[in-house]
Amino acid sequence: MSQEATGAPLEIIAASLRRERTRAGLSLTEVARRAGLAKSTLSQLESGTGNPSVETLWALGVALDVPFSRLVEPERPKVRVVRAGKGPTVFAEHSDYACTLLSACPTGARRDIYVVRGEPGTPRRSDPHMTGVVEHIVLCAGRARIGVTDDPQELLPGDYISYPGDVPHIFEALEPGTYGVEISEYS
Repeated sequence: MSQEATGAPLEIIAASLRRERTRAGLSLTEVARRAGLAKSTLSQLESGTGNPSVETLWALGVALDVPFSRLVEPERPKVRVVRAGKGPTVFAEHSDYACTLLSACPTGARRDIYVVRGEPGTPRRSDPHMTGVVEHIVLCAGRARIGVTDDPQELLPGDYISYPGDVPHIFEALEPGTYGVEISEYS
């Protein structure tokens, strides 16, 4: 998958990382340590010159105790339309997988909505997210094995799965053009 179409929203990510790190009262060194990153990498991301992967942003979200969406979503207008193939998209490092944020958690709610896309090949393996996260996916096209790493389930279009996101989990596309809608629910 190419980052040309929409790419990672680097300026939004940079501003969000600075805002959330300041809110948490943490130094660059401490956030980098908690996320398992080099301080120079975090510094580049905060200056808008880095190009973070999904894995890096999830690690930073866990380190800062914020949802992934808080790091990638721009300010929202009151009415929002995200056209197919558009929106803030972040790509995986080791698999043909992309995550596009459709809607971040509004004030008072605890969920984010994404379109997730994968192609056959290397599966997208996710480390545990924040405690209490539950992921819900409705597969829209293709075929995939999705769920906790030691017991993924095969889904077809229209199938739904819910599983804990705070344990290792997987999204493995089994056919070209596989995608679904994911809701991450935070407790």
